[in-house]
Amino acid sequence: MKKNKKATFGKKLRKNRVFLLMLLPAVLYTLVFSYYPMTGIVLAFKKYSYTGGIWGSPWNGFDNFKFFFQSGQAGLVTKNTVLYNIMFILVGTFFQIAVAILLTEIRNKTFRKTAQSLMFLPYFISWVIVGVIAFNVLSADYGFLNRVIEAFGGKPISFYTTPKVWPFILLFFNIWKGIGYGSVMYLAAIMGIDTSIYEAAAIDGANVFQRIFKITVPLIMPTTIILLLLSVGGIFKGNFDMFYNLVGSNGLLYNYTDVIDTLTFRALISSKDFGMAAAMGLYQSVLCFITVILVNKLVGKYDKDYTLF
Repeated sequence: MKKNKKATFGKKLRKNRVFLLMLLPAVLYTLVFSYYPMTGIVLAFKKYSYTGGIWGSPWNGFDNFKFFFQSGQAGLVTKNTVLYNIMFILVGTFFQIAVAILLTEIRNKTFRKTAQSLMFLPYFISWVIVGVIAFNVLSADYGFLNRVIEAFGGKPISFYTTPKVWPFILLFFNIWKGIGYGSVMYLAAIMGIDTSIYEAAAIDGANVFQRIFKITVPLIMPTTIILLLLSVGGIFKGNFDMFYNLVGSNGLLYNYTDVIDTLTFRALISSKDFGMAAAMGLYQSVLCFITVILVNKLVGKYDKDYTLF
């Protein structure tokens, strides 16, 4: 029996050898650049020294984790990271689906292509440039928004010393930058719907809103759930580029804008403690892994066809 299985396996290898050879570069790339670097996890349990390097540095157990949790910032940055990502995922998904549906409902092809290109453009703008744009819009001294407020007789708002407004500012820039790119998958899913379904609904007297909520939204639900699951995988990882370039080193805003990534960066820059930075990164990764497993199981209870694995 075992010989037959080995023979069958050998035949499959020979039969698919061309495809396996085509797959080999991708497998090697993943092993070298994704799996091999994971061995650096040991830094989280070591007191790193330049002389010893990663493997020669002495072990210090869970001391790096103790420092992180005893710093008093672990709970705050974890809460901020999760809440921001939940907000970005839910609100971003809503607007991306809405934009995709609106684009498919526009009959003027020239206007539709122009609108899609303009919405896609911010995705290619660096967060460094976005940070500069935000400063020139929000600055209390010469920001565009404050000049408009003054023109109408109002008082300038000091956005960079008002922490409570920053969740809305960050949400706005996150959606503005990602809405065009994020809507592409939903647009592709809508384009894949059989047009005869819409034609039949129109014959039955369904209006635009009925076609959207009774046909489009239900039929793109599998794509929506899969994309949400993929997004949930990074729920404990903040968008470092966005937070760092928009907020910078403004300590007045940290209680409302500090996330795990920015805290890790500041800890690494100020103390040069690679072990602690690795511990914080491992803490993030473990939480992300647990979240994906739990959410995938919950989705599986609702419908197994919507799960990732």
